[in-house]
Amino acid sequence: MRRRTPSLLALLLTALAALLFAAPPASAHTELKSSAPKEGARLPHTPATVRLTFSEPVEPADVHIKAAGTPLAVSRGDHGNDTIEVTVPKISAQEQSKDRGGLTLVWQVLDMEDGHLTSGTLSFRLTAKAGHPAEAAAVPEPSETVHSAWVAVRWAGYLSLALFVGGLAFLALLWPQGAWDRRTRRVLTLSWAAGLAASLLAPGLQGAYGTMGTLGAVFRAGTYTDLLSTEVGVVAACRVLMWVLAAIALAALLQGGDRAARSPGWRVGALAVALGLLRTTSMTGHNSEGTHPGWGAVADLVHLLGVSLWLGGLAVLLLGVLPRRRPDELSAVVTGYSTLAGVSVAAIVAAGAVLTWQVVGSFDALFHTGYGRLLLVKLAVLAAVLLIAQRSRGWVRTRLDIAVLLRGDRATVRPFVHSVAAETGLVLVVLAATSLLVTSAPGR
Repeated sequence: MRRRTPSLLALLLTALAALLFAAPPASAHTELKSSAPKEGARLPHTPATVRLTFSEPVEPADVHIKAAGTPLAVSRGDHGNDTIEVTVPKISAQEQSKDRGGLTLVWQVLDMEDGHLTSGTLSFRLTAKAGHPAEAAAVPEPSETVHSAWVAVRWAGYLSLALFVGGLAFLALLWPQGAWDRRTRRVLTLSWAAGLAASLLAPGLQGAYGTMGTLGAVFRAGTYTDLLSTEVGVVAACRVLMWVLAAIALAALLQGGDRAARSPGWRVGALAVALGLLRTTSMTGHNSEGTHPGWGAVADLVHLLGVSLWLGGLAVLLLGVLPRRRPDELSAVVTGYSTLAGVSVAAIVAAGAVLTWQVVGSFDALFHTGYGRLLLVKLAVLAAVLLIAQRSRGWVRTRLDIAVLLRGDRATVRPFVHSVAAETGLVLVVLAATSLLVTSAPGR
């Protein structure tokens, strides 16, 4: 079975390339399809209303439009869920004198599925002076500081999720007695606390970024209430609730130790919490885009589960099992984790192939968009991780028995510790690239 693993990975990578060549173009974020009046139209006077039609349904609360820096009223209108109407109000005579013979509307819209921002301008040429504002300003840009903070919080959220879910699975499947290990208990507790904090901060940062606000907007209640009226906000609230429920599973494990880890009741509860955390995390990604969003949702769930089992297991192995150097644990746990990691990696590659096909949409976009190039960097780092993982598996096949016979001799185990540490470090880089991808638009 182990000898067939490289061939299986090669087959999956070949399937990924075939999917990219054959895939149809995928839809990106919400874009402006048309307007009435049309872009660039010559008008005798400023229209009282402008109708905007987008590439998918939008909520008026998610659409922000300005003229001369002044926010304009937005309403649903009577033309479908993908269309909104903008009212251009009258202005004072002093403002009329500033009219430069044109009207420019600056629009921005939040994607209902993943909360990403799209923006642009609509310009009209006025053939006569009008009683409405004109603007020649550039499109406002979202705050880079807010975006950087959002990426950092998403990275912390992914890391916490992987450590918590993967750590619980490691104890339940491979090492129940590790529930009493001090370092392992600390990893689980810290990952839970960080996961809850990230789930509370991420919606505020996403809302501030979407409305082009500053970091100060993260601490305003209005940012959260506006976001909670959207699908993205509801999912974020559910994710916070799942982290609260996760505290119950964690408390039961810390109190019951290995008895809780072996209990069928605790395992069922922990599985339900883990699936809830994974699903609410995947629902705010790019998996809903493309021609088959159902495939993307399943693939994203499998992808996150595989990464959690892999990284969470690596962390517990590195910080909990290996420092103890107990022969019985090395023999049983390391061998079991080697098999679990192999299955997880195969699932990651297979699900990643589906997600790449779903989100990127074409082989050309992989090389000619910033999103595609960042994805290539992630894949390159992942390839390096897989090479190191093969080295670790080689140690398990050839050196584990010797390490057990020598009762966990430090010099014998050290190469494996270094390999696992390098593998863990590179997986953290992969998570950082994932956080950038999730907060970026695929079509750009």
